[in-house]
Amino acid sequence: MMNFKRVQKGVLVAAICLLAGCGTGKSVNENDMEPREVEPLYNEAAAAMEAGGYRQATRLFEEVERQHPYSQWAVRAELMAAYASYKDGRYDEAVLALERFVELHPGNKDTDYALYLRALAFYEQISDVARDQAMTQESLDAFNTLIRRFPDSRYSRDAILKRDLTLDHLAGKEMEIGRYYLNRKQHNAAINRFRTVIKKYETTTHVPEALHRLVESYMTLGLRGEAIRVAAVLGHNYPGSKWYERSYQLLDDKMRQQLLEDRDWVDKTVESLFRPD
Repeated sequence: MMNFKRVQKGVLVAAICLLAGCGTGKSVNENDMEPREVEPLYNEAAAAMEAGGYRQATRLFEEVERQHPYSQWAVRAELMAAYASYKDGRYDEAVLALERFVELHPGNKDTDYALYLRALAFYEQISDVARDQAMTQESLDAFNTLIRRFPDSRYSRDAILKRDLTLDHLAGKEMEIGRYYLNRKQHNAAINRFRTVIKKYETTTHVPEALHRLVESYMTLGLRGEAIRVAAVLGHNYPGSKWYERSYQLLDDKMRQQLLEDRDWVDKTVESLFRPD
């Protein structure tokens, strides 16, 4: 009868040998490919990318760089490996690879694209306003870097559009917090948030509501002078807005008359709200 313990031992030894790569001279962690000519290797990587095999494409493009570091294909392969990681949703890997590319090749003709792709990697991770906005800020900073360094890049126009969306997103977060404080009658904390929207995100769609919420807060606190001044700014800059209509309804008859008289002391600029009295 066969010795069962001996069989177990033999199977175990075989398994260990297989995992260790016995007889091959390589461990299972050795992912390096056999040396290949650069053009076929690059073309195989490109084919994997085209077929949606992004992990395989990343590995093959990295092999191009490893095996042929001084070839004309190597720099392009670096960027393509990062792009494959981005397409696969491996954003952290993509960002690291793109930052390395920009650092190593600051004058490359594709550096603007690398910066754009890095910004997109952050942009794709933006969450709704109820959650932390760290990625939104990272995205904003990355788009600003591209726009500042390459204002005439063909990617800058889209970067500007997406930057504006990130600004709107950040302003929306401030508004959410401000409304939270307002609903809990923490008016000073709410005022600070609404003023931040007006001062820091004055080009966003949230400014009219922020102005109205300031009027609402000031009226609650009995600060009639502040309320009328903000209402005047709101009415001048957004006369057809529903938020101006709501602010107007909060004012008493005397304040409405004062608002309509358009007296000289009323400064209609948003910046006036932050000047010392």
